Amino acid sequence: MDKEQLRKQVSEKMKLIRVEYGYTQNRMADVLGLSKKTLVQIEKERTLAGWTTVVAVCALFQDSEILKAQLGDAPLEITETIAHKTVDRSPVTSIDSKVWWNVISENERYLLEQNVISQHYRILDRDRYRLFSGMDYAEAVEKYEHLSQKK
Repeated sequence: MDKEQLRKQVSEKMKLIRVEYGYTQNRMADVLGLSKKTLVQIEKERTLAGWTTVVAVCALFQDSEILKAQLGDAPLEITETIAHKTVDRSPVTSIDSKVWWNVISENERYLLEQNVISQHYRILDRDRYRLFSGMDYAEAVEKYEHLSQKK
């Protein structure tokens, strides 16, 4: 998945997300910092939401069942990974959900998983903290092997 695919998927579901939250078009436009006219254009699929709007939707509506059905259990993580190509920093808590993730490899300390929808990879420690996210399989495997060799 890339930015354009994410823009398209979120744009197509914008109205459903708004309705799920019980928002009027005025309220949704206000929350997202858009004009009502722009929101209407997105909802009628005449234009795609801009990247900034998509990031806002994924952040502000990350608990949306519509968004999760489209992107999996972690819309914000997927957005972050697409934006940065790779996320490699101090651990952050990750939601445990076997529905959205396939285990690629595991050992006594780490899990390498792939998201079934976005196809991105992540490495978790056994306490379910995310240590890495990325779109590139080879890079994820290399990071996983490097972490696995550390004591």
